[in-house]
Amino acid sequence: MEKVTSDDPKGLIYEAYRIEGVSKSECRSIFLDWALSLEEGAETHPAMRRLLERYGQDPEHPMSEVLAEGLHSIATPRRRGGWRSRKRD
Repeated sequence: MEKVTSDDPKGLIYEAYRIEGVSKSECRSIFLDWALSLEEGAETHPAMRRLLERYGQDPEHPMSEVLAEGLHSIATPRRRGGWRSRKRD
């Protein structure tokens, strides 16, 4: 099985499945690193589905749980404020 793919350019998900005793919080950190390592404009949902198909044979593995949660909870980011949205006098 290939370690580095276009869906996992640094092999982070591949390695997460091989870390014995990895925790869910560690998998969340790995997931964030993975998301930041994707090329700009990459579609995350299809990549997560493919990664789950490829590595997620054990649905109880913390990374499988994190990827599945990501498929259901990641939404398109919306601007909620900040200095650019404030009224200027």
